[in-house]
Amino acid sequence: MDFARFSPKTLVGRVERFRSRTRRSLSEYRLYAYLAVLGPGIIAANSGNDASGIATYSTAGASYGYGLLWIFIPMTISLIVVQEMCVRMGVVTGQGLADLIREQFGVRWTALVMLALFLANTGVIISEFVGIAQASELFGVSRYFTIPVAALFIWWLVVKGTAKSVERVFLLMSLVFFTYIISAFLARPDWGKVGSGLLRPNFSGDNVYIFTLVALIGTTITPFMQVYVQSAVVEKRMDEDELHLARADVITGTVFACLISAFIVICTAATLNANGVYNVDSAATAAESLVPIAGEYAKYLFAVGLLGAAMLAMGVLPLATAFSLSEALGFEKGISRSFREAPIFLGIFTSLLVLGAVVAMIPGIPQIPLLLVTQCVNGLLLPIILIAIVKLANNEEIMGEHKNTTAFNIVAWTITCIVSSLSLLLIGKTIVGMF
Repeated sequence: MDFARFSPKTLVGRVERFRSRTRRSLSEYRLYAYLAVLGPGIIAANSGNDASGIATYSTAGASYGYGLLWIFIPMTISLIVVQEMCVRMGVVTGQGLADLIREQFGVRWTALVMLALFLANTGVIISEFVGIAQASELFGVSRYFTIPVAALFIWWLVVKGTAKSVERVFLLMSLVFFTYIISAFLARPDWGKVGSGLLRPNFSGDNVYIFTLVALIGTTITPFMQVYVQSAVVEKRMDEDELHLARADVITGTVFACLISAFIVICTAATLNANGVYNVDSAATAAESLVPIAGEYAKYLFAVGLLGAAMLAMGVLPLATAFSLSEALGFEKGISRSFREAPIFLGIFTSLLVLGAVVAMIPGIPQIPLLLVTQCVNGLLLPIILIAIVKLANNEEIMGEHKNTTAFNIVAWTITCIVSSLSLLLIGKTIVGMF
């Protein structure tokens, strides 16, 4: 018998190797578990960086340089809090946001909220198609080719694909946002001023400054994102044991999306604002303006980012609308369903794509007035949605032990009050600006 195999030194070595393999196996398990639930939080947060959002961030950078970067810190925290409540409700109840609103607040409130959501989302969907048209025309490709192809691709992906395949494609689309990070570095910003703008809040009573500040918040925290993330979590059939992973997905997605937004501001601040270009009326204008300052590469990177952002939002928005209306009306829903199984759900999705594509191809479509009206509807809807989310997350009957804690409630209600007040302020200023 080989007694060396049983010596203390050998046994200790074997135990250590076993522990190392166990730790490695646990780490790999955690990574695979996270990757399995990865998706809803990242997709929802990134879909907020759509064509109109990019235009808003570009305007902020061009008009105020690095001076508004500080707002991204409280915005990131606020979006994490709101998205976490929706994800938690989706996991615990297994129901979408519209489902819960109908059950807890009644049909009339649900009908009002769903009508506002439908109108707002329709306007934004049209603007996403316009964003695709602008991005393609920066590459010399006609919108009359790009818009139908993009609409057909998204329709085919959702109607013919599965929930998992749709999610994977949406996640791949999110990678295009790295182009804005590259664009920002190509612009060679003053990183000292970037740090100062990020960590040193500055305020101004100027009407345009306040309008821009509120618009940044409004384009980062939007109703459709909350609807989508909760429905997507329900679609994945996640259970309470996976709640911590779903939270990690929300935090990762939100931080990444807000970083991209900040890099768009940095890019336009370092190029447009630094060279006296203060007015930007669209993301395409911002891309064109980069050429004499940062060169053709920056323009095309910016355009690629715009195209990918518009494509992602163009997929998420009709889905969020179809989910919410189907839930509110009690119809069958789900990306993996066929037209025979969920005709209303897929019918709404298809109709919105067709409507958005057709309207966006109308020559001279007035994008700015369309976005202003949409912004007003979203501004009215956001306080209602936020209040509903906080009240639902506090409902012990449906949430049980997972309802909001007292500390979490203080943060959630503070965010709701501030964002709602700023949202209503934006509506007032928008209406005054119209007349």
